[in-house]
Amino acid sequence: MRNVDTIKKLGHKVRIIRTDRGYSQETLAEKADLNRSFVGLLERGKTNITIKSLENIANALDIDIKTLFDFIL
Repeated sequence: MRNVDTIKKLGHKVRIIRTDRGYSQETLAEKADLNRSFVGLLERGKTNITIKSLENIANALDIDIKTLFDFIL
């Protein structure tokens, strides 16, 4: 179940960076053009994500998309 672990780790990484920026889930969702409930599901590792949505989140957080995957290394 490595895929589930990756999804949970990615969601946790998004949450850490979001809170470091002082953004609420709603703020991140607005900046990334996503639904707030989707951001919550992502952060809890309960949903998968498209590359486009991941790109939107990275842009909203003002980071490179690869930063979201630092946990894998």
